[in-house]
Amino acid sequence: MTRSELSEAIALLEKGDWRAAHGIVQKDEGSALACWAHGIVHLMEGDAANARSWYRRAKRPFRRDIPAEIAALSECLKR
Repeated sequence: MTRSELSEAIALLEKGDWRAAHGIVQKDEGSALACWAHGIVHLMEGDAANARSWYRRAKRPFRRDIPAEIAALSECLKR
């Protein structure tokens, strides 16, 4: 997944459009940032068990604070 695609997914998450974001992040099951974004998608969907699985793949602590997670993911992408 390109940085541009991940940036687009983050913008969609910020707007609350987890379905469209899911269409982007599900293309990449290997990178940590994409896995983290995928976890956030499933948090927004209300599927905490699936979200936890993606957080483990991303090697991230599981947190339910969706706005804070989106902001942190966005900040990591900028580095």
